Parts: sequence; C-alpha cells; structure tokens
Amino acid sequence: MRTLGEVDVVVVLSFLGLFFMVVVVKVLHKLWWTPNRIQRLMAVQGIKGPSYRFIHGNTKQISAMKKESMTRAMEGLSHNILPKVLPHIDSWIGMYGKNYLQWIGPQPQLVITEPELIKEVLNNRNRAYPKLEAKGFLRKLLGDGLATAKGEKWAKLRKLANYAFHGDSLKGMNPAMISSVEKMLERWKNYEGKEVEVFEEFRLLTSEVISRTAFGSSYQEGKKIFDMMQKLTLLFSRNTFKVSFPGFR
Repeated sequence: MRTLGEVDVVVVLSFLGLFFMVVVVKVLHKLWWTPNRIQRLMAVQGIKGPSYRFIHGNTKQISAMKKESMTRAMEGLSHNILPKVLPHIDSWIGMYGKNYLQWIGPQPQLVITEPELIKEVLNNRNRAYPKLEAKGFLRKLLGDGLATAKGEKWAKLRKLANYAFHGDSLKGMNPAMISSVEKMLERWKNYEGKEVEVFEEFRLLTSEVISRTAFGSSYQEGKKIFDMMQKLTLLFSRNTFKVSFPGFR
C-alpha cells in the first residue's frame, strides 16, 4: 500500500500534468486552430492570402521583404513608391487580389485596397468597424488624442480639431510657415555645392512649423521633446512586426 506522502505526490503530479495539458490545448487553440479556421472560412468567401505561420504569422516575411526593399535604390524619379515602402502589400496584391488576408502573429488583418470598400470603412455609419486599441509604443506615442479616442471624447476632440484647421485659422499660420521656410532656405546657402539631407531638413521644418503655430515657440525650445518623440517613433517602427508575449519584452 502507498503511504500518505506517496499519494500526495501522485495527486500533485497529476494536477500539474492536467494543468500543463490545459495550457498546451489553449495555446494550440489560439496559435494554430483558430488562425487556420479563420483562414479556411475567408478562403471560402474568396479572400485568400499568404499562409499563416505558427506563432509568427507573416511577420518574418514582411520584415524580410521590407529589409530587402530598403537595400535597393529606386530606379529614377517615380511616384510609384508602394513597392519601396510597403513591398509585401505590393507583392501580395498581385498574387492574391486587391483584398487579401495577412497575419501579424496570430492576429488576422484584412487588407483592402478597393476605393469603394475603403470609403465604406471610413464612413463607418453603423459603427461596424471599431478602432483598434493602441498598445505598447504606439499608445505612448499617440496618447489619448484624436487617433485613439472613442465616443464622446472623440467627438469633442474632433470639434476642437475642426476649429484649428478652419480656413481662417490656417491663414493665420501663414506668416509662421513662411518664416520657417525662409529660415531653412537661408541655412541651405551654406550647403552650396554639397549634398543636402532633404529628409532631415524637412523633419526640422515640420517641427519648426508645429512649434510656431501650435505652441508659439521654436524648434530649438522644444528640441528635447521632438527628439524623444523621434526615438519613440523609431522604437515603434522597429517593433511593428515583432510578435510579443505577455511577460516577455
């Protein structure tokens, strides 16, 4: 006969084994069964896309395609920048059609490019398309502003934004914008015969205009805040296609 201690050990081990099995089933249900079921249901409706990969979805493919596109220079001047900035969308539209399904980890994303469908989503008359909840670095970057607010708070912020972008309000910003551009052009005189990093120059110009029109100051006075926002934006862009797990960073 078994002693009381041996029985306790068996009970504990049985409990741990059962607990482990439940966790495994839940993980497989979320990370394998559900994504594949969604993929099959969407395929029946004519919506196809790249195959779901366990845990990562399509994030590794997207990251690899973006990295590869950044190593190639654009051939001449062109407005066709989609293959450069969003190569995965450009490629998969050609393979799966204007509307397709992609995966960010186990989270499905329905990508639509048809103007009429885009208009329907943006109008959202029946509130059928809720906003995605901003998380992580994106939440820190956007805060509780117009982009993330919902309901009455969104309506209030939208009303304030409408006033700020009213024609008369924009006309009042003209002097500050002109002054900022003149300041930039004056600085460019020092680069005569040299290359100019236009992206950085226009970033500084945008920051200067925002500082003058929104806060009545200058870029130099708010330089620390703008630099912190730039670093936060960089962190967000680097982590956009990385799958995270609770408790792991």
